[in-house]
Amino acid sequence: MNKTIKRILLAGLMGLTINVMALDLKPDAPSRYLVKKGDTLWGISEKFTDDPWQWPEIWHQNEQIENPHLIFPGDELGLINVGGEKRLTVIKRGEASRTVKLQPSARIEPIESAIPAIPQDAIRSFLRHNRIVTKQELKDSQRVLAGKDERLLLGAGEHVYASADLEEDEVEPAYGIYRGGKQYIHPETKEVLGIEAIEIGQARTVKLHDNVLELIIDSSNQQIKSGDVLLPTQDRDFIANYYPKAPTTDVKGSIMAVAEGVSYIGQYNVVALSVGLRDNVDVGTVLVADKVGAIVRDPVTKKRVQLPNQKAGRLMVFRTFEKMSYALVMSATEPLKVGDKVVSPY
Repeated sequence: MNKTIKRILLAGLMGLTINVMALDLKPDAPSRYLVKKGDTLWGISEKFTDDPWQWPEIWHQNEQIENPHLIFPGDELGLINVGGEKRLTVIKRGEASRTVKLQPSARIEPIESAIPAIPQDAIRSFLRHNRIVTKQELKDSQRVLAGKDERLLLGAGEHVYASADLEEDEVEPAYGIYRGGKQYIHPETKEVLGIEAIEIGQARTVKLHDNVLELIIDSSNQQIKSGDVLLPTQDRDFIANYYPKAPTTDVKGSIMAVAEGVSYIGQYNVVALSVGLRDNVDVGTVLVADKVGAIVRDPVTKKRVQLPNQKAGRLMVFRTFEKMSYALVMSATEPLKVGDKVVSPY
């Protein structure tokens, strides 16, 4: 069985792990570390181990402090002995942990000052403005019909009408306005994995008129037109409850696309992957990027030969859908490209 898969069986948040194999700490790992603003769980983990997905193993929750699963700038971390193994924990809380601010709109209590798993600025747009939907989701969604005076091109501050086969208690207070983008097709099975939906605006509900929903457009980054779809808004701040971890099953997938359409993919690029929830990939899952080996011709037989794939980077998944996911490239030893493979760490 794969070494990493055997290591980590997760149950809940940080520290609830089953240790199957001893943690491999770096020989020069510091005994103490003072957390700084801008740190991430990934970066801190790399100071102690070569495998950041070992975070669930290395972290020990100090139950004598408040929010023991969270780390704040100013906290002092240290290695302690737990059951004969060295584990990392909060030795002393800093000032930031005592001035937390809660966001009641989120599902899990996000504490703004706690450090995230990965750089939040690199992924914020994909948490709030991009999603992958199915054909059925698009078909079943409310669609923009027109604006007042039957106008077909609309912008911020204007009223808009949308089709709405809804009951009063099914109406959301706010919606994102989306336009369908690229359709993703599995490179091997040819299965349709999803359609990229790009948010072009946000609107608040004004009133439901029988089967027509009236809204006012709060913001837009391009003109809204008839046929654009409404999807419920999603408040998806990247909170500190997410952390790097290995997948619990063997994962094999491909890089389907890269943000902004760049030719070569490097550190902190966002990529779309052909694996998702159905493949047991969830938020925090770390995968290895394998660069597909070149095809060369044997000088003697003249036959075409596929060279082996080469490990070329690491990615961490930060948003998942049923058949796909978004991931951030955390490191790349050489440029990656669409079509390269992603697999469980090895």
